[in-house]
Amino acid sequence: MWIFLPNKRRKIALENIRQCLNVDEKESARIAKESTVNLGTIAMEVLNFPRLKGMMKSYVKIVGLEHFTNYFNSPNRNGRGAVLATFHGDNWELFGGALAQYGIPLVGVAKKQKSEGADKFINEFRTQIGMHITYRSGVREMYKMMDEGYIIGLIMDQDVGRNDGVIVKFFNRATNCVTGAASMSRFKSIPIFPAFMHKNSDGTHTLEVYPPLTVEKTDDKRADIQKMTQKLATLTEEHIRKYPEEWFWLHDRWKSMRVEFSPEEVAEFNRRLNIE
Repeated sequence: MWIFLPNKRRKIALENIRQCLNVDEKESARIAKESTVNLGTIAMEVLNFPRLKGMMKSYVKIVGLEHFTNYFNSPNRNGRGAVLATFHGDNWELFGGALAQYGIPLVGVAKKQKSEGADKFINEFRTQIGMHITYRSGVREMYKMMDEGYIIGLIMDQDVGRNDGVIVKFFNRATNCVTGAASMSRFKSIPIFPAFMHKNSDGTHTLEVYPPLTVEKTDDKRADIQKMTQKLATLTEEHIRKYPEEWFWLHDRWKSMRVEFSPEEVAEFNRRLNIE
């Protein structure tokens, strides 16, 4: 796959790695290639969902599952759900399937594929392994399902337009980040569970669920959301630094900062975020 990728996409991955991890060209190439190889593993594991469904607990170990259990058993929960925040690392499709097979009432929020056939194909495998899928446009459904006790799973490492995110510090760079997890949590007064998965040396996976976070509710809504989004971005960065080969480096993560913000605006963000 690496050989046949468009040259522009390879350059994006290599440049992202060099700037974020401060490594040389050889190490950047190694990480980029391994990250691309991981895409093939994701595809094979998704196709293998029918078999994995019956052996999930031996294939994916969950650390911190008690954080969900404690929340579900909490007298203050009042039947409400929560938000789960993760990223495009390891196998994000298997991530959702594993939680579903462990009994977590997860709703995966997906991007609708341009091809109707491809969209139907991937969603059949997702539902087969126990996930409920809604699209990013289905905000009403998300809030309704949170009220019914479901966990809304959001992937939080995509770039967004300048009016759709908040600027936080990520890999020592001003970065435009999605606000969905923080916004939902603040609006519904429900916790956010950060969670990340990585691959073990024997090919199995470990999924780690962090203790829940709560968005502070002050008179400054945007500041509250930015503060929590920064916490989530920092946790994501820490995990990527541990397992850099498993992140989706091919994504043009800083496109909006480069295209939609002026150099003067970026300089001001750097000043506010203490980025040198």
